[in-house]
Amino acid sequence: MATWLELPENTGFGLDNLPYGVFSRGGGPKRVGVAIGDGVLDLFAAAEQAGEAFANLLGDGTLNPLLAAGRPVWRQVRAWVTEWLTDPAHRELVGSHLVPLDGVQLHLPFEVADYVDFYSSEHHAINAGQIFRGADDELMPNWKHLPIGYHGRAGTVVVSGTEVTRPSGQRKPRNETVPTFGPSRSLDIEAEVGFVVGVPSEQGKPVGTDAFADHVFGVCLVNDWSARDIQAWEYQPLGPFLGKSFATSISPWIVPLDALEHARVASPPQDPEPLPYLRHDENWGLDLAMEVRLNGHLVSSPPFATQYWTAAQQLAHLTVNGASLRTGDLYASGTVSGPERDQRGSFLELGWGGREPFDLPDGTQRTFLLDGDEVSISATAPGPGGSRIGFGEVRGRVLPAC
Repeated sequence: MATWLELPENTGFGLDNLPYGVFSRGGGPKRVGVAIGDGVLDLFAAAEQAGEAFANLLGDGTLNPLLAAGRPVWRQVRAWVTEWLTDPAHRELVGSHLVPLDGVQLHLPFEVADYVDFYSSEHHAINAGQIFRGADDELMPNWKHLPIGYHGRAGTVVVSGTEVTRPSGQRKPRNETVPTFGPSRSLDIEAEVGFVVGVPSEQGKPVGTDAFADHVFGVCLVNDWSARDIQAWEYQPLGPFLGKSFATSISPWIVPLDALEHARVASPPQDPEPLPYLRHDENWGLDLAMEVRLNGHLVSSPPFATQYWTAAQQLAHLTVNGASLRTGDLYASGTVSGPERDQRGSFLELGWGGREPFDLPDGTQRTFLLDGDEVSISATAPGPGGSRIGFGEVRGRVLPAC
C-alpha cells in the first residue's frame, strides 16, 4: 500500500505499523494518537470530525476504552486509519490533525491494571543461575514445564523518559555476616517485551493459547529495572519483591498484533513436550531484533526469537488457575538473552555478576549502573515487502538515591 504522506526513508512508523499512544501538546489535554513517520495523528480529533462511531472510545486520553472494545473493533479502527492515510480524499482531514512527533509529550499509553513478569529466556535463566548459585548450576526442575513468573507492582510502571531513582533496601553480600541497609550497589536493567491485554476474562475460566489474539491488543518494550543486591538477599523463598518493584519502564507506543504478522516465527523446540494447556498450533514466537544502549553506546543485541516460552503460553499459564484478566493488564517476557555475550539482555550477564567488567567505546567500563547513566532499549521486526516495524524506544536515566 502507498500513502499520500511523505514519510522519512526507512521509517519504522510506516503504514504497516500504525502504533497507538497517548500524547499532549503545550500542557494541553492528553490525546490518543497514532504514530506515522515523524508525526502523530490526533486520532480522537480526526475520528470526531469524520463522525466515526469509534470516536467515543478515544476521548478519555487513555487507550483503555479502545483496548476493551475487542478485536473486531481494533481491526475496524486500523482499517479506517489505513484508508485515511492511503486515500488522498482524506488528506485535508488528516493533515489538520497531524502534528510533528518531536513537538509532543508522550504519556503512559494505558492505565495499568496489573503487572506480571515472566522468566522465559533459557539463555538468561542458565546465566542467572550460574551467577547466583555457581558455575555448575542447571535450570530449576520446573523451568521447562511451565513459564516461571512473579507479580510486579502496577503502580510503578512508568513511560519511557521517566527518570529512575536508585532504590534502597537490605543487602547482604556473601562475604558479609549481617545485612546492611542502603542504596543498591548493583542496579541493573532487563531488556524485555511487554504484552498489553485488552479484552478481560471471567474469573474461574482459563484463557487457552488459541484465544491469545482475542485478548492481547499489542506489544511494547519493557525495561524491568532490577536491584540485584537487594534481589539476591530477598528472593528466597518467595521470589523478587523490593529489588524489582521500584520502577518498570515501558515504551510509549503499542504496536498492534496485526502489525506483526510477518514477524511471527516458530518458537524453539520444547523438550519435554508441555502439558496440554500450554500447547498451541499457531506460531507465536516473534522475530524482534532488540538493541540495548548505555549512554548512547550499543552494548547488546538480544534476539527475541530465542524465547523458550511464547506470549500465548504465558497468558494460558497466567490464567489456568482461573485468575481473571482485566483491561490494561501488562505482562512481560522476562529478560531477553541470546547465546552470545553481546546478546545478553542484562548487565548482570554482560558483567557476569560484577566479576567481569565490560568495555564501553569511550574507554570506561561497567558492571552495573552508575548514577547519571542512561539506558535505552529499541527494537524492530520484519514487515511486509522488506519493511521494518519499529517499536520506538524505552529510555530512562538513573538518579541518585534519596
